[in-house]
Order: sequence, then structure tokens, then C-alpha cells
Amino acid sequence: MSNKYDHLTHEELVSLLVKRDASRKFGLVWERDEIEHENALNNDFVTVELDESNSVGDAPYENLIIEGDNFDALRFLKTIYSGSVKCIYIDPPYNTGNKDFVYNDHYIDSDDTYRHSTWLEFLYRRLELAKDLLSESGVLLVSINDENRAALELLLDEILPGKRAGSFVWRSRQGDNRPKGAYLSVNHEHVLVYAMPEFRFIGAEKTFDMYSNPDDDPRGEWRTSDLTGPASSLERPNTFYPIHNPNTDIWYPCNPDRVWIYATEKNLKDNQTLRAKTIEQLIEEGRIIFPKDPKYMVWDSIEALKTAIENGDVPKSGSGSSLLRTDMADLDFYVGKKIGWGIPAYKRYRSEINETVQPLSSWIRPTSEKNYIEAQDHAEIVSGYTDEGSKLLRQIFDEKVFNFPKPLSLMQHLIEQATTGDDIILDFFAGTGTTGHAVLQQNKEDGQKRRFILVSSTEANVSEPHKNICQDVTAERIKRVINGYAKTAGTGGNFAYMRTKRIPMEEVHVDIQHDQIWYTLQLLHSNAVSSYQQNQPIHILEMEESRLIYLESLSDALIKELIEMISKDHKSTVIYTWQPKMIEEHLFSNHVHIEQIPEYILKRFGEQK
Repeated sequence: MSNKYDHLTHEELVSLLVKRDASRKFGLVWERDEIEHENALNNDFVTVELDESNSVGDAPYENLIIEGDNFDALRFLKTIYSGSVKCIYIDPPYNTGNKDFVYNDHYIDSDDTYRHSTWLEFLYRRLELAKDLLSESGVLLVSINDENRAALELLLDEILPGKRAGSFVWRSRQGDNRPKGAYLSVNHEHVLVYAMPEFRFIGAEKTFDMYSNPDDDPRGEWRTSDLTGPASSLERPNTFYPIHNPNTDIWYPCNPDRVWIYATEKNLKDNQTLRAKTIEQLIEEGRIIFPKDPKYMVWDSIEALKTAIENGDVPKSGSGSSLLRTDMADLDFYVGKKIGWGIPAYKRYRSEINETVQPLSSWIRPTSEKNYIEAQDHAEIVSGYTDEGSKLLRQIFDEKVFNFPKPLSLMQHLIEQATTGDDIILDFFAGTGTTGHAVLQQNKEDGQKRRFILVSSTEANVSEPHKNICQDVTAERIKRVINGYAKTAGTGGNFAYMRTKRIPMEEVHVDIQHDQIWYTLQLLHSNAVSSYQQNQPIHILEMEESRLIYLESLSDALIKELIEMISKDHKSTVIYTWQPKMIEEHLFSNHVHIEQIPEYILKRFGEQK
């Protein structure tokens, strides 16, 4: 196959590559082997198998725990859940120099030119797959430490350009007596937020306690609001003017450091139009609240006024600075007039509020400050320290099973703010299963039906060949949470325990098993999975408005049975079969759709580059 480099000699190609590698680039640069990357994606097919002995609760299982390399799991999940996941939360390895990588795909060796190449390529492959799982209202939340935050943000900016919404700052511990460089004790982490176009956090309902209607205003309840803005008289000279109360003939000077946010008709140029109303219009409409029984003063001369300014006996701002100053160009305007103390306010009606909720603060407060937070009018996440997660794990397992797990409170509040209803939450670095625990606990508290997908590896190695973190920690924790532990009532719920399986692409037609097909089809149509019944030629899943049928084999008797079943109702039916032409010859119905196996699944699996 020809390409644009065919005309170049070997020496010219080498020279071009050297120049390209030496050129300066904006953004993140790391080493990667493009061909090896492509092979890792395209040389095999990924499916799943159900282990009912490790599953919990009654089928159909709506939650999933998947044992396997999360690279494989994401490739399978993309087949099923593309564009369907509301929240992805991950707490990936932090590139600390420890043996963080226990996964199966290949990495560039220790002689990397760029320090973070291995770690970045490791995350890049997974996040490239994960981004396609997010719905249009979805969000990606990623925990990271301070040291690696910058590199990870640049990586995410490349994967999800324009989707960065911000970050949370979480205080992970009270302090550290082992400070690093500059004698700085790092006791916080970050949760990066990358949001799709339609996502927004739930926030907190605004309180309307400050609204009332003491004057029986027919426009409804109202509250006073500030009439000034952050600009000074030098920045906005046109809105630096005194406000006149026509009922009392009192003038209220403007703060030179915070001028009014509304213009006056006196400063408008000919034919000038405004988007907002003028102060005169607002006064006429009764929208300006003047001080009741105000103190005022009349200075008969400029000398008397300047003496009052020097003595500090003039109107002042809330911060105590004088509103009248001797260097003001129009100071003589205030001579001979009633000059009032106090500051006029704006009458803001409850009916004018566009948003009924407050946005979520990016500052995560420690649990120790919870009472203080609840007294404030804020939407904030409240979380414990890392030791909260450690104590909870010891309570669940009666022993230490994991270092530095995230606290349940942090995960539960993030899930509460990011999801609702039957949203799907995915964690493909599930570890101790805190995300699944948080989903179950939050559902118990608010009655929602969120679903989780947790992916964890065994982390087996040469010295520990039988080690299985997914089975013995992730799934075991969720099992105990569902059923109850240490005098703590269970949350209820279920999960299917599944394992990924790779099949060489050229062998799929021969090696793929009927149970693997049936699990995949169930998840595609219902986001849930039930057991596979052996030695049955036909498998049927009846849903509320549709029907799924998988045919392992065909016979005249089975075709007759199918025709009778489908003719009884007009329920939308999808039939998956290895021999579609035999079905098409006998079924002519516009509510029946026929797909060929395994071609249909292979097509959905697709080329994931």
C-alpha cells in the first residue's frame, strides 16, 4: 500500500524522524510504540464468563464485578455500554516508583527517555477506551496526588479536549511529620473532573429563609441585595454618582472603591441604550430600599465638609472607609444638600431566581468541620481522611487487607452529587470496592437504583500465584456489605461475578461459547445478566416491551415453536442465530429482527483504536 513517504530513501526517513523527535511540542510528550499499541488492540476478541459461585443475590444481576485486566474489561464493556455510563470514577496507580503495574499488556522498558512514559501509556490506553463509555451527561472523576496531577491533566486534556470542568481538593490526612522538599507536608489529593456537555452536579437546594414580604408587595417575597460591584470609580466612572431619595430629598454618596452596578440617566450619552434599567427607573418601580430613619447632615460650605472628612464624621462604607474624600472632583456637589448615612439596597424577588440550586464547591471539607458546614448556605462535599477507609476495612474484614483505601464518605458524596435514578457507575481500578460500597449505601439512603460495574485484577505474581484481590477483597467486601457485617445491617442488592477471556480474533467462530454469547446479549438488551441453562437450543429473555431470543441450533420443530410464540403477540423481538437465512424463510414480521452470530457481536466489538 503506497503512502506519502514512498519517495523518501531510508536515510531521508531516518533524518525526518530525528527532526520530528527533536522538535518542540506544546503539551504532553511520552514514548510509545504505535505498532505494538495497535496489535494490543486488534489481535484478539474479549468476552466474559459468569462465576455463579462468587456471585451474590438473586438473578438477574444488575451490578457487575469483573475479574481481569481492566484493559480487556474496558474493551468488552465498550461493546455493551458505549455512551451509557453516567459516572466513571478511578483511583489509578500514582506512579510512585513502587511496583504499581500488575497488568498483562506490554510496556516500554526502564530506559524511557521521558520519565512517565510507562505510566502515561498505561493510562492512555485505558482512558481512550473509557471515554467512549460516557453518556452525553456523563462525568469522569480521577483521583491523583499532587506530584502527578499536572501530567495526568495534560493526558486527559488530550483524550477529552475541552471537557475539563475543574477539580476537587481533598484533605487526605491531618498532617505528615515526614515532609519532603522545601519542608512541605503534602496532606491532600485531587479529584479531577472531566464532564460531558450535558453533565452538571446536583448541587444543593437554595434556602429561601431570607425571603419575606413585610410590605405586602404584590410581586411576592423579596430580600435585600447589594447595589454595588467590585469595580472602582476609576474603572467605571459612569456608575460613580450619588443616589437621590425623592421622598426624603436625601442623597447617598457612592463608594469610590465599589461603584453602583446600575447606570444613571444623567450619565447616558445621546441615543445610548442599556440592557439593564437605570437607577431612576428602579427607584420609580420601588426596587431600591433606602435606609429607614436615616441619619443625615447638611454642610453649608466646602470648608465645613472638608473639616468633617478630616474628622471622619462623614458616611462610611461597610469596611469603614469614608465615602466622601477631599480629593473628589465633585466634592462641592455635596454642599447644601441632605447627605445620608447608610447605603441603599436592591429589592430582589424570589420569583426572579433562575437557579433553585447552589453549585457544588470544589473544596472538600473534612468530616470534623461537618457541623460548621451544615450551618452554611453552601453545596459542599464532606469527607473523612484516609484512616476512615482503613478503619472501615478492618471492621468489615476484621483484619488489615489494604493500604490507604479511599474513605466511604468521599465516594458516597461524589456519587450522590454526580448520579441519580438507575445511572451506571464504573470503576475500573476497583481495588477494595469502595465505589461499589458507596453506590449500595447511597441507594439505601435515598431509594435510588444506581448500578455499579467494578473491575479488578487478581494481582497474582510469581511469589503469590494464588493471590486474587478481585475475589478475596473487592467481591468479598461487597458481599458483606450486601448481607451485613459487624452488627451493621446489609444494604441489599446483588452482583454477578464475571471474568474476562481473550480469544484470538481468527478463532472466534470456533472458540466462542454459547454461554459467553448469551451473557453478552443479555447485557446488551437489559444491562443485567442471568445464568446460562445448559443443553437448551433456545434461550429467551422476556422484557417489558421487547423479547430477546438466542438460538444455539435450529430444527423444524424449533422453527414451528418460534412461529407460534411470535404470532401470539406483536412484541418487538430480536432473534440471534448462527443460521439467519433459515429463520428468514419462515418469519415475515415487521416486529421481528434477525441478527447473525457471532458476526453481530464482532461488529459491535469493532476496531478499537
